[in-house]
Amino acid sequence: MKKIITISREYGSGGHSIGKMVAQLLDVPFYDKELIDMSAKDSGLSPDFIRNTEQNLSSGLLYTLLLGASYAAPGTGSVITPNAPVGLNTPLADQVFNAQRKVIISLAKKGPCVIVGRCADYILSQSPDINTDDVMNVFIYAPLKDKVQRAIEQKGLDPATAEKDVKLIDKRRANHYNTFTEQTWGKRCHYDLLVNSSLFGLEKTAEFIAEAVRRT
Repeated sequence: MKKIITISREYGSGGHSIGKMVAQLLDVPFYDKELIDMSAKDSGLSPDFIRNTEQNLSSGLLYTLLLGASYAAPGTGSVITPNAPVGLNTPLADQVFNAQRKVIISLAKKGPCVIVGRCADYILSQSPDINTDDVMNVFIYAPLKDKVQRAIEQKGLDPATAEKDVKLIDKRRANHYNTFTEQTWGKRCHYDLLVNSSLFGLEKTAEFIAEAVRRT
């Protein structure tokens, strides 16, 4: 059975709720917004700062470091090498990503869990401390009209602008993922399972994913 389940999701697809139900069905810890406080404690950054900064487009410096390249901070003349610590001369959004990366790897090393968002699928695939055979990566999507309706009913979006807002949030999620991973958000080759949450509904989708995990 897979031990670590990562949930990537379109906005309004019900991914948070589905992930929480999957964790309950499998009786394992669930992490989503909890990662913000954990990352803040680990990094010294404030929870509000992390909350406001995550998913903002950045330079993707940490991806550059993972590739082993040097990075020159624009206008400073200072160069960060792969072995140098990520510190004050690192773009703030990259500091947030790095803090969350450390927490995600730490949680996965502790044992079975469900982790929602924050490029967890990519982060775990790049960590030498994690056996990728223990990880199932899931992407949850839904038709636009269903996402908009859910966003209005459950997230309080203004019906007049809800469709525009849903598209914008998904674009931000895609930009964040594509920047920090140089993979394509939602592309099927990066996931083990892609599920349309409107096909079965949220509860049945969670049951489907949990059963898939048990059978692997």
